[in-house]
Amino acid sequence: MPAHRTRTPRRVFALAAVTALLTTTGAGVASAAPEAQPTPKSPVAMGYGGAVSSIDADATAIGTKVLREGGNAVDAAVAVAAALGVTDPFSAGIGGGGFFVYYDAKTHRVHTLDGRETAPSAADADLFVENGKAIPFADAVTSGLSVGVPGTPATWQQALRKWGTRSFAQSVKPAEQLARKGFYVDKTFHDQVANNATRFAAFPSTRSLYLPGGAPPVVGTTFRNPDLADTYAQLAKQGTDALYHGPIGADVAKTVQQPPVDPASKLNVRPGKLGTADLAAYQAIERDPTHTKYEGLDVYGMPAPSSGGLTVGEALNILENFDLKKASKTDYLQYFLESTRFAFADRNRWIGDPATIDVPARELLSQRFADSRACLISKDKAATSPVAPADPRQPAKCASGTTGAPTPYEGENTTHLTVADRWGNVVAYTLTIEQEGGSGIVVPGRGFLLNNELTDFSFTPVTPGVPDPNLPGAGKRPRSSMAPTIVLRDGKPFFAAGSPGGASIITTVLQVILGRLDRGLSLEDAIAAPRASQRNSAQAQVEQEFLNQPETAELKARGQGFSGAPAEIGASTGVERLRDGRWIAAAEPVRRGSGAAQVVFPWRWPGEH
Repeated sequence: MPAHRTRTPRRVFALAAVTALLTTTGAGVASAAPEAQPTPKSPVAMGYGGAVSSIDADATAIGTKVLREGGNAVDAAVAVAAALGVTDPFSAGIGGGGFFVYYDAKTHRVHTLDGRETAPSAADADLFVENGKAIPFADAVTSGLSVGVPGTPATWQQALRKWGTRSFAQSVKPAEQLARKGFYVDKTFHDQVANNATRFAAFPSTRSLYLPGGAPPVVGTTFRNPDLADTYAQLAKQGTDALYHGPIGADVAKTVQQPPVDPASKLNVRPGKLGTADLAAYQAIERDPTHTKYEGLDVYGMPAPSSGGLTVGEALNILENFDLKKASKTDYLQYFLESTRFAFADRNRWIGDPATIDVPARELLSQRFADSRACLISKDKAATSPVAPADPRQPAKCASGTTGAPTPYEGENTTHLTVADRWGNVVAYTLTIEQEGGSGIVVPGRGFLLNNELTDFSFTPVTPGVPDPNLPGAGKRPRSSMAPTIVLRDGKPFFAAGSPGGASIITTVLQVILGRLDRGLSLEDAIAAPRASQRNSAQAQVEQEFLNQPETAELKARGQGFSGAPAEIGASTGVERLRDGRWIAAAEPVRRGSGAAQVVFPWRWPGEH
């Protein structure tokens, strides 16, 4: 594993003197005695019987147990996702949505489920416009206006019905028990609450859960969420009808329409338009995956309304024009940055909800179109952003439009899990509630946060005078960048990966693919590598480790711009099938406090590292 930065374990013991000071009341219970112990975690594991990788050790352990007991990859993926709703509730949960990609070992086919949230039927293109102007982004986030119909429970139900072997009740039971028993509060959990303390405090239901005693839970204490445990128990007993046609949904609609804000709060929390009829109309949709050939491998991803599969695919097709295996590292990075610069311009112009927008998916993934974009790329000079999109239906060599297509902001707090089983089935699943902490609103008595997914829409057209495919609309699904990806070799799984990170998900997944296939990196090293994310902007978003590379100075000389405020980009997870039948589970070693990888039966050959 490369030592490109100092590791800081996520689960850190707190001083007993500090934890003894904490007393709490309310729905969230953090005990003074550290009853729960930190679950051991490792960013890489190798062996047989299946593999699980996620950001959280408790969730990964639950998924591994499902596999050990005979469940398949779908059963385990749902169990892991439900557990992440407990331990990683600021990134995912039943109040959000996501995209589920599944490889079926029996049929050798890849399937996808679109569990993206939908706008209410009362929404229109001016959902976030007041007095002719877009409302401030922060105001839109912390509001009922931003809440879309949750798609996560429907995704779990559909996945289990189509491909699972366990019931919905069996699959959510471990998460219910985890929420009731509690888990160890680590630094990441504490910091995520602290980051949102001001807006969490504005809602009594959120404050009582996540700010017990007026402060974030102390590292080293045990956090319990009995309301969420009861909600899971009700879903287990009544099925997802409890949400989409029943009392949980009624509580969601009431919360959106009448946000439970403290009258003393100074936040302007706008009510939303989501109603029980919107919940009742929701469906998770099975869609054909995107498919791209790259170096003889089959790369499958998520189609629109996600832009992940299409944009990763277009970038890969562009890069087919260059020999990345033989390129110097500087040249490789130049080609990588330029490929996403142009692919994002096309994404921004053409991709939206296919129910309302004619998305030219086949044309965007054509090699002819990619070649017409690749000829605009120079090894020695960066293009000037925002570059203009081209028309994939009428590709012309080295030609593009005249108006640039910048990339709007997209929330970054998502989570990804990857699972494989003994039979060779694989799941890559990315799910989210959008911003860290979503809308900030916990449904009273239910223990889960509502999403702010509708802020993924363009509030107003990004480029005046140019059609925007991602404006709000009744029942519409906002464009996403989630990019769960499965790569096949000779029709069988090679590796699968995905990442959180908003629009940087696309560039992160692309970097993992290129690192693994073209740069000689192991999956775990490709996941750990320093990141840069060029999304058709003057300056690429970067990590400090990327800036520290000697190649960066040469890239700057070629005209590449890099942000002056380095970020942390992605916290990927993945699995890989070795030719001898073993699985590698790989997770982020540092970002977001590090991830957790496990296999059912660990096994390394003597001398293997």
